[in-house]
Amino acid sequence: MSTATTRRQFVISRRHNGIRMSPEEFDSCEDFDELYSYELINGVLIVNAAPSRFETDPNEELGRWIRNFQELNPGIVNKTLYEHYIYTDNSRRRADRLIWVGYGEAFDLDKDLPTIAVEFVSKRRRDQLRDYVDKRDEYLALGIAEYWVINRFDRTLNAFRRSAIGYETQIVGDQETYRPTLIPGFELPLGKLLDVCNDWKKR
Repeated sequence: MSTATTRRQFVISRRHNGIRMSPEEFDSCEDFDELYSYELINGVLIVNAAPSRFETDPNEELGRWIRNFQELNPGIVNKTLYEHYIYTDNSRRRADRLIWVGYGEAFDLDKDLPTIAVEFVSKRRRDQLRDYVDKRDEYLALGIAEYWVINRFDRTLNAFRRSAIGYETQIVGDQETYRPTLIPGFELPLGKLLDVCNDWKKR
């Protein structure tokens, strides 16, 4: 008589925060608790709360603006993706939005580095430090040309750009419109973008 053995399926969840994993192990995971988001930072699994509607709604609105611009101005923006990973040798950073610009017809999503990375600041102070410092340094060192941190709490956009001295910063207020030189002709009225959160505040 033969005995069938059922192997218990490994599902990544909040309780696995802090365990060590290789990039190959992280990439091969297909089962996870969808209430959380996951990153691999220097070989350590980091489990975060899923983005709130105060982050996802303006993020989707920004994506809509970029895609509308892309349709009306072909040949400038190649692609924009929501909640997508940035790969390094030993890390998998999850960016709120990535934008590829200026690659032309030879664009390869699997090989070409994003031109712009975007983060929408979450409420926890620990996450804000990560967004303003850790991700800034990693993304710019990797070769990403520009990194936007959009903060709904102080209603600012910080645009970090690579420069000869490391990086430079442009701060945009909610009464201003950001016109990134990397996307000629595109306009981002910050106040209008952040105001999409107002419907959720009423509830």
